[in-house]
Amino acid sequence: MSSLTTSSEGENSTPRFVVGSRDDETEFLGSNMKTDETDFFEDDEEEESPPERQIVVGICAMTKKSKSKPMTQILERLCKFEYITVVIMGEDVILNEPVENWPSCDCLISFHSKGFPLDKAVAYAKLCKPFLINDLDMQYYIQDRREVYRILQEEGIDLPRYAVLNRDPDRPEECNLVEGEDHVEVNGAVFPKPFVEKPVSAEDHNVYIYYPTSAGGGSQRLFRKIGSRSSVYSPESSVRKTGSYIYEEFMPTDGTDVKVYTVGPDYAHAEARKSPALDGKVERDSEGKEIRYPVMLTAMEKLVARKVCVAFKQTVCGFDLLRANGHSFVCDVNGFSFVKNSMKYYDDCAKILGNIIMRELGPQFHIPWSIPTEAEDIPIVPTTSGTMMELRCVIAVIRHGDRTPKQKMKMEVKHPRFFELFEKYDGYKTGKLKLKKPEQLQEVLDIARQLVVELGAHSDCEIEERKSKLEQLKSVLEMYGHFSGINRKVQLTYLPHGHPKAASEDEGKET
Repeated sequence: MSSLTTSSEGENSTPRFVVGSRDDETEFLGSNMKTDETDFFEDDEEEESPPERQIVVGICAMTKKSKSKPMTQILERLCKFEYITVVIMGEDVILNEPVENWPSCDCLISFHSKGFPLDKAVAYAKLCKPFLINDLDMQYYIQDRREVYRILQEEGIDLPRYAVLNRDPDRPEECNLVEGEDHVEVNGAVFPKPFVEKPVSAEDHNVYIYYPTSAGGGSQRLFRKIGSRSSVYSPESSVRKTGSYIYEEFMPTDGTDVKVYTVGPDYAHAEARKSPALDGKVERDSEGKEIRYPVMLTAMEKLVARKVCVAFKQTVCGFDLLRANGHSFVCDVNGFSFVKNSMKYYDDCAKILGNIIMRELGPQFHIPWSIPTEAEDIPIVPTTSGTMMELRCVIAVIRHGDRTPKQKMKMEVKHPRFFELFEKYDGYKTGKLKLKKPEQLQEVLDIARQLVVELGAHSDCEIEERKSKLEQLKSVLEMYGHFSGINRKVQLTYLPHGHPKAASEDEGKET
């Protein structure tokens, strides 16, 4: 059995290879990382010979994506599977070489981005028939927002109410737009402002939100982040007159968008970011990275993540959620995308992908491997002094300790003067009486002083005990020389049948 192993960075035990062109070298860690662009240059140390049969995982994407930090982090971890070798196809090969000349692989991780020849990738998959992590044919649908919404609707996934405006000469019946001052009517469906206008092409990020005249009119124009901005306000209130669009109702959220990232149908990582529709300013941390906040998905949202992953046949898939009016709505499916700057996600993603690959191809190549049965492996992280267990969380039950302990005394009193005081303030109505006002506390102190004087000449043991209690009561009330009316009180409880057997929690004195 093989599993995801770890190594000590402090010991430099992992061989280093330089891959890429000699003019623009990129360094990767991992003994199972290869490239089709150039030869390897190994350290002087001898590498242990790999197993005879390796599962070759091909990475077919534009260089900006295949050598990005998240991809590099995940591939380094994926290479630690004993029977997996990663081959990164060079961009020059992908763009200029026929698919017959592309490196062969057993498993293919390939996804569309700007400039990527998806047609060639589909042809390569048909030729070599590798196991696909993300289905390639479905990526045509992901590029069209109309198809994305159609699939979401067919799967019963909640999405905003919408209508499609096709400006297609071959389908003139689908281009019926009537624009009013504070609404549009698209093919019979009315959308009052605010509403959202999205280009049907998912590659076009120029999404507009139109505001009603009661809110000042105009529109907020969203676009792919440029520096510190992701949208800008425009006084233009009229919708665009060229191109095809999706019109949908504006969903009022709490000012954040939820980004969900799946790795297979059973894993979803979620983050929230400030919505670009607010003021268009991108929140960044001290390192210039967009600030995102961890989000816990509800059970229903986890089910939605599973449905999106399965419906679009994309193992690694990102999509957007809007939380509004107590419900969650999917408003966009982005396809292959990774979480940024999360070591936990990199670990999880590599382990899940490795398990999926080994489960699918291990038996085919007679590799003695099976998925570990434990719910979660012991978390191990590399440090400068070796590897050690990672502290995931600390759970504590804590009670505040910033209060001064209560200073209270109890005594049983039977003197008529206390009953007179009890009756004076209507204590018999409820059987209990709380005295907090300074004048009320002064009355109790006066009674205590008088009784202490009256009992002073007696030598009876029982009387002496009552005298000591009264002196204690007198001392407590005289402690600060004044009554604040806040930090002290006297509570009288009427006990017609004498003192109860169990001690009461009532404060003060009992009558």
